[in-house]
Amino acid sequence: MTDFIDLKLSKPILRAITEEGYKTPSPIQAGTIPSLLEGEDVLGIAQTGTGKTAAFALPLLHKLAEAQHKAISKQPLAVILAPTRELANQIGENIQDYARYVPLRTKVVFGGTSIRPQIQALFRGIHILVATPGRLLDIMNQGHCDLSKVETFILDEADRMLDMGFIHDIRKISAAIPKKRQTVLFSATMPASVKGFADGLLRDPVTVEVAPQATTAEKVEQQLMYVDQGDKRALLDHLFKDPAMEKVIIFTRTKHRADRVTRNLIQAGVTAAAIHGNKAQNARQRALKAFANGETRALVATDVAARGIDVDGITHVINFELPNEADSYIHRIGRTARANATGIAIAFCCEEERAYLKDIEKIIRQSIPMVDDHPYHAADVANATSKPVRPVQGGRGGGGGRGGAKGGGGRNSGGKRHTNQRPKGSGQGGKPHAGGGNNASGAENAGGAGKPKKNKWRKKSAGNAGGGKPRSGGRPGGRSGGAVQGGNRNRNSGNS
Repeated sequence: MTDFIDLKLSKPILRAITEEGYKTPSPIQAGTIPSLLEGEDVLGIAQTGTGKTAAFALPLLHKLAEAQHKAISKQPLAVILAPTRELANQIGENIQDYARYVPLRTKVVFGGTSIRPQIQALFRGIHILVATPGRLLDIMNQGHCDLSKVETFILDEADRMLDMGFIHDIRKISAAIPKKRQTVLFSATMPASVKGFADGLLRDPVTVEVAPQATTAEKVEQQLMYVDQGDKRALLDHLFKDPAMEKVIIFTRTKHRADRVTRNLIQAGVTAAAIHGNKAQNARQRALKAFANGETRALVATDVAARGIDVDGITHVINFELPNEADSYIHRIGRTARANATGIAIAFCCEEERAYLKDIEKIIRQSIPMVDDHPYHAADVANATSKPVRPVQGGRGGGGGRGGAKGGGGRNSGGKRHTNQRPKGSGQGGKPHAGGGNNASGAENAGGAGKPKKNKWRKKSAGNAGGGKPRSGGRPGGRSGGAVQGGNRNRNSGNS
C-alpha cells in the first residue's frame, strides 16, 4: 500500500489529510485502518511518533461521515480516552484538522479547566468525545453525559493510563458503553498488565505491532553522560552553549525540580518554561505554544507531558533525571525524531541513578553509548563496579498520619495506587510530608487545585501531599489553602 487513496477513505477526508501534508500511510496506519473500516476490534502496538492518532481517527471519521448521524444532546457516538490533558488536546486538534470538510462535532474534556463549557457542548450535541477518564466520570456522575449510544470506544496510550491508576475509571466508563461496539486500544508497550486489561475489553481483536515492544526509535541518537548530582545544572548550562540545541525538552522526575531547572536556565540566559501538573491549563497551553513557535528554546517537563507533546522539530531530549520506570524513558525520548526526522536524546546519570540506568538498558535491549568529552564527566560513577543500589521511593510517606489515606504519597513510584498498605513513616497523626505527592514517574495529579467535595474521596486513592495538618476523622491529606497538591485524585479535580 503506497497511498492513502488505497485505504478507500472518503474524498472529504482525503482532501483534508492531503492539505495536512499526508502522502503515504505509516506502517501502523496501513496495518490498522482497513480492519477498523471493517468494524473489527484492534490492538495496536507502536512507538510514539508513528502516526497512531491518524490510524484510529481517520476510519472513525469515515464511518461517522458515511452514516450521517445527527449529533444528539448528551449522547456522543464515539469516545476516545487519553491519559493527559496535553494528549487529549492534541488528539482533538488532529481530529478537527482531519474533519474540516465533514459535518461532525468534536469536543475535548479534561480537568484543570471549567467544566461548564464542556457540559454546554455536550448538551448541544457532539459526535466524538475526547476525554481524560477522571473528567469524563465527573460529567457522567452529574448526569450530563450518556454513553448508551456509543458505537466506537478508543483508548490511546493505554499503558500510560494504567500506570497512572486509571484502570478502575476506565472499567466504569466501559461498563456504561453498550457491549455491542467497536473497541480500539493503542499502546506503545505491552506489559502483562496491559495485555490482561486488553483481553477484558477487546473481542477477537486484530493485533498490529509495527515495532518490537519496548524499543526506542531508530532515528534517535542516544547519549549517556555520567555526572555527579551537584554538577547536573552546570552540565546543562554547558550543553546549551551549543547552538545546535535549538528546541529542547528536558525531563525531570518532580514538579519542584522542573521549576528549579527552569529558573536556572533563565538565569543562564536560555529562554525556558516549565510544564507540569501544578501549572494551570492555560499556563501549560501558553508554554507549549511558545515552545512550538520557537519563542522558547527549552521546555522543562515532568512525565505528565511525556506523551502529550507533539511538536515538530524537537532537536534534543535531555533526561536531567532518569525515570524510575524504564518504559517512561522510551516515551520521553520519543518526543524527538518524529515523522521521519532525526534527533538526539541525552541521559544524565549520577551514582543514585545507576539502578535506573540498568533497568532502562535492559528494557531497550542495548547499552546507551557513553559520552565523556565534557567538563563534568564523573569517572568514578562511570567506572563503578559495585551493584547499583535502588533509591528508596517516597521518602517518609507522603500523605502522613491519619490525614493520608492508606498508601500515602499520591501513587507509588510506579504510578499505581496502593490499596491496603501504609508506607514506612506515615504514622498516626502529625503533619503530612509533601515528598510523596509527586511520584518519580510523573503520574501526578494534573487536575489543578480545588477543595474536594465532602465524602467524595476514594479509599483506594493515596493521601494528598498538602502542607497543612490532617483533619481529624480520617479525611485524606491536609489542606494548604484548600489546594490539592499531591498525587491523589478526587472526582472534583478532573484528575487528568
